[in-house]
Amino acid sequence: MPRFVFLILGFFFTGLGLVGAFVPLLPTVPFLLLALWCFARSSQRFHDWLYNHPRWGPPLRQWNQYGVIPLRAKIASCSMMTLSMAIMLWTTDLHPLGYIGIGSFLLCVGIWIATRPGRVPAVAEEQASPPQ
Repeated sequence: MPRFVFLILGFFFTGLGLVGAFVPLLPTVPFLLLALWCFARSSQRFHDWLYNHPRWGPPLRQWNQYGVIPLRAKIASCSMMTLSMAIMLWTTDLHPLGYIGIGSFLLCVGIWIATRPGRVPAVAEEQASPPQ
């Protein structure tokens, strides 16, 4: 894809991420990760700006370096997936295999999220902090 398309997508995902900072059910960091990926293919300047941003940079760097998903984000993600499944069960009329398939997929995603580290390893924190 041309760089211009990646640049536009980067801005689109950045916008969605910023909206997600204010809308409770819309995630922020996953959209910013997508934006970072798009900017890496289109604009080093915007990639570096987002990666080093004082507010949004730290969770992006923690994911990039250590695969960290903070506990709060894990709880929110798994809660929303559970709520989504409950709403779907209540409001739709799918074949039972459809519910089983979707539920299995959400369960696998939830397990994957739950097994990611919840914080930066202690060794990395020690290396990052200046000596006193």
